[in-house]
Amino acid sequence: QVQLVESGGGLVQPGGSLRLSCAASGSISSIDAMGWFRQAPGKQRELVAIIRSIGDTKYADSVRGRFTISRDNAKNTVYLQMNSLEPEDTAVYFCYCTVSGFGYWGQGTQVTVSA
Repeated sequence: QVQLVESGGGLVQPGGSLRLSCAASGSISSIDAMGWFRQAPGKQRELVAIIRSIGDTKYADSVRGRFTISRDNAKNTVYLQMNSLEPEDTAVYFCYCTVSGFGYWGQGTQVTVSA
């Protein structure tokens, strides 16, 4: 089993920044992809950003240029630096990773962008 623990969510004003962290622990041989999804009220869960073990990244069009994903393989941790936040970014953000072909989810952390 793999456990994912997110941190760093909260309330921020439009234009502000937040940094999310997600640490993986448990039966980990090597983590393939690590990433972030989000789900706003009444909407489907959507990909925000993902990074593979070799470092290549993919972003949703809505966040490209504002968000940056990175990972520390030694710490089994993935980060999401979110800048220029907009009210439309308000959602529960879920960490995700794949290990040996299996997907694992964190419990989610709330991000609220509001004046």
